[in-house]
Amino acid sequence: MADFPKLTAALKKRAAQIKVLLMDVDGTLTAGGVTLLSQNDGTALEIKTFDAHDGQGLTLAHAAGLRTGCITGRESPALLRRAREMKMEFIYMKQPSKMHAYEEILRKAGVTDSAVAFIGDDLPDIPLMRRVGLAVAVGDAVPEVKETAHYITKNLAGHGAVREAVELVLKSKGIWAEMIDKARA
Repeated sequence: MADFPKLTAALKKRAAQIKVLLMDVDGTLTAGGVTLLSQNDGTALEIKTFDAHDGQGLTLAHAAGLRTGCITGRESPALLRRAREMKMEFIYMKQPSKMHAYEEILRKAGVTDSAVAFIGDDLPDIPLMRRVGLAVAVGDAVPEVKETAHYITKNLAGHGAVREAVELVLKSKGIWAEMIDKARA
């Protein structure tokens, strides 16, 4: 899917150290739109769209032994279902500041900042991106996030950006070819 012809040695070194892959949700794992469907009882049903390529990327990450998770400011039953389907270990919703959840994940996973990648798109993601070993901005992230990132995906949010980040890590670890044979539907 992704072609990485111009990766620097420093970026490959960062990516090869990753053991935990975390991400924001709206604008990262999804395209960022929040669709609300009005119900007759006055409530609204939230609809989220998740990309199949991102799903395959998360499946490959899990098969490769990476621990995955998300930290988001919103709460969503749709996200919870998708995260469970993708076997995400760390699911933190309703996090106005993501640092507390991040610190807890570090403790639970028993890793340091250098072993964590974070994929983000907007201003609340910057403090985390400044700490992690590999900061990834989706292709349509805001300029400040792109400036903070070690890598900017060619793919846009909700359209394969997470898959691209997974490929970057797995290729940097030198295990991409063997993961192709482990791909599951």
